[in-house]
Amino acid sequence: MNRSKLFTVLFALAAPFFGTGAAAQQPTPAQVVIQAASAISAPVAAKPAAPSNSSSSVQAAIKALQQVKAANDETLKKQEATLQQLDDLQKAAEQLKIFAKRG
Repeated sequence: MNRSKLFTVLFALAAPFFGTGAAAQQPTPAQVVIQAASAISAPVAAKPAAPSNSSSSVQAAIKALQQVKAANDETLKKQEATLQQLDDLQKAAEQLKIFAKRG
């Protein structure tokens, strides 16, 4: 009789740890379909194409870089102006806090 009571108590204590298991199961992952590689593959180039050194392409690249630099400079100026405005707003907010404490 004591063994059956011991078994019942142990089972009652262990039951919450085992439960039904349905809540602890992970959902099955979605199936991934991968197509088989074809027998004929594209030929691989032995050496990369040499860059063209024509003066017109170099000049075009320089011009494009200058345009990008000019755009970056304008962006930096806008950011500096925005930062200045934010600093001014922060100073004004600090002054308001000071005046609010006095009043």
